[in-house]
Parts: sequence; C-alpha cells; structure tokens
Amino acid sequence: MDPVQTSPELSELLSIASRKLRTSFNAMVAAHGLTYSRALALLHLSRRPCRTQKDLGEDLDLENATVVRLLDGMERLGLIRRKPVEGDRRAKHVVLTEHGREQAALVSRIIQELRGIVLTGIDPADVAVTKAVLRMITANLEQAAVEHADA
Repeated sequence: MDPVQTSPELSELLSIASRKLRTSFNAMVAAHGLTYSRALALLHLSRRPCRTQKDLGEDLDLENATVVRLLDGMERLGLIRRKPVEGDRRAKHVVLTEHGREQAALVSRIIQELRGIVLTGIDPADVAVTKAVLRMITANLEQAAVEHADA
C-alpha cells in the first residue's frame, strides 16, 4: 500500500484543523452571547425555515432530548418560537423570531469572516482541490459506516 495513504498525518491534520476551526468559531459566536449549538441551529433555521424539531435534529445530528433542551434555551432567549404542526399534535415547527433572524444574520457574517481568515493566502485552485478531496473522504466514511452497520 502507498505510504502516503497509510500515513497518519492527513487524519491528524484534518483533526487539528477541525478543532482549531471549531475553537475559533466558538470564540467568535461566544463574543455575541451564542453557543456553537445555538449558532448552528440559527444558521440551519435561516436556510430552511419552518423546520420541525425532528428535522432540525436530523440536520444537526442530535438526539431528540438534546434538540428539546437546545430549543428550550433558544425559546427562553427569544430566538425561536415553536408552533404546532397541523394534523400532528406531537410535532412542532420551529420558527425564527425577528431577534433570531438578526442573530442568524450575525452568524452568517461570522462564518464569512472566519472563511476569509481560513483561506488567506490559499490559491483558489487549491481550495477547489481540497473541497473535492474532502467530499471524497466524507463519502468514503459514509460508505464505511453503512458497511459496518450492515456487518
């Protein structure tokens, strides 16, 4: 097997970059009173409005109990409202309030700023190749998860 493919360096670099990206994002949103989870939920709700709690949980890859706690906190802060889904007494739509939309716009600006920091000095062609490679890595990991689940 090719030594480049067996080298732990790529996975270590991915892990380090991911941690640093998340740490930077956390610090930037925390400066505005948000948590990582709330910021991501705001972003998802701004991109796909009127999601059900269940759909949002799937989007964020969170268990239902975690989603409920997250949304309880967001509701207390006036970021979201929950509305009953017509025809399903148990389901709730999650809707951003005006304050929630403002905070979602802030999160989008923070992401743009962070993207600028991350990509400083990197050639756009290199970014395109990196994105393609990361998509392949993600697809490989998803396929491996399916295969392991079937085993």
